[in-house]
Amino acid sequence: MNESHKTDFLGRDAIFPLLLKMGIPAAIGMLVNALYNVVDTIFVGHGVGPLAIAALSIVFPLQMIVSAVAQALGVGTASIVSRRLGEKRADDAAAAMGTAYTAVMLITAILVATVLAFTRPILAFFGASDTIMPYALGYTRIVAAGFFFFSLSMCASNLVRSEGNAKASMVGMMMGAGLNTLLDPIFIFGFKMGVEGAAIATVLSQASSCAYLFSIYFRKKSHVPLKAADFRIKAAILREAALLGTPAFIQSAGFSILALIINNSLGHYGGDLAITTYGMNQKILTIVIMPILGIAQGFQPIAGYNYGAKHYGRVKQSLKTATLTALVVSLVGYAFMMLAPRLAIGMFTSDEALIGSSARVLRIMVLLIPFAALQITGSTYFQAIGKGTQSLLLGLSRQFILLIPIVLVLPLFIGVDGVWMAFPIADSVSTLLTATLLAREIRRLDRHIAAGA
Repeated sequence: MNESHKTDFLGRDAIFPLLLKMGIPAAIGMLVNALYNVVDTIFVGHGVGPLAIAALSIVFPLQMIVSAVAQALGVGTASIVSRRLGEKRADDAAAAMGTAYTAVMLITAILVATVLAFTRPILAFFGASDTIMPYALGYTRIVAAGFFFFSLSMCASNLVRSEGNAKASMVGMMMGAGLNTLLDPIFIFGFKMGVEGAAIATVLSQASSCAYLFSIYFRKKSHVPLKAADFRIKAAILREAALLGTPAFIQSAGFSILALIINNSLGHYGGDLAITTYGMNQKILTIVIMPILGIAQGFQPIAGYNYGAKHYGRVKQSLKTATLTALVVSLVGYAFMMLAPRLAIGMFTSDEALIGSSARVLRIMVLLIPFAALQITGSTYFQAIGKGTQSLLLGLSRQFILLIPIVLVLPLFIGVDGVWMAFPIADSVSTLLTATLLAREIRRLDRHIAAGA
């Protein structure tokens, strides 16, 4: 039986209520997912100290590499699934899902083996000093075991959402983060296990999230039932998913490379405490950005479905609505970071000197962050309609084309402040590029609408 009629609401319901229905659970899910590392940092900061925060900052890029693979295949396949459902091709949607899950498992296995075999040199490469290394080793050797749960959860969250089941995606992520919040103080303070306790709590929590998301298929609650035959890699599907998911991979992997460069630069120009400052501020920035990413992910199946169904008026309306909604969310977070930076930093440490210096840095880093709303929704839009080249360009622009070169060059002239100032400079230029591409795309949609297509 064709199940695609169950997703017809994506092409029928009013756009703003539909965006809230899809976007709010996705935003909560993304925010909750970000809380894994944030919660670890909060408890480790107060329970172990600033050097442990620096250690988690060193390890975080490794986690982002795993996330990059899962996000790339999850987001890229989600675009395929949404469009196939819009075209009433549910069997092809199932084949795409099976390909994604199988590929994620194989790639994650390679990553886990590599990390466990070369843990110390990898951490040194990512900027761990001799004083940070013991904490980083203790955390990494345990958390790497949970990479399978982490990657499958990330992929499943995107695919469950792509068929219109945003609530289930949200519940899966909330379950894991909620358990992590409960287990962290038990293992860190109760069992006095330090960073190793934080790692154990994270692995157990990610396993629970993974189990729930896959139970949706076992309990036959999915609109796209999967058969055993679907769990094999189809090269054509994998190529398309990889192309469409490349911007998501670039964003996550680019963040990992960026963190590597920043951590090494900060170690050179500012020392271990500068790495700690970056680690805390990046967690705060993540809390603000994740809801925007969630709105964009909620917007993706709406745009993809309607583009596949040739409802171009709804595509344009959904783009406008998602961008404005993301802008409002970003302004709320911006106000908090600019008006109360000491309160934000205080979540992680009680060191007054560190709070003061980090608050100044936070204001510099987020100076133009509201523009991220346009950049994120623009990249997601091109991803949703299957235009991988434009989406890839936008995914590359901020982190690879702009931010990394600026971080490498500017500190040569003004020292550690050059690292912090690189962020608003990259935000401004990447936003101008996004606006230019979107203006051209909107004119194309207008021609379709005028022609009655």
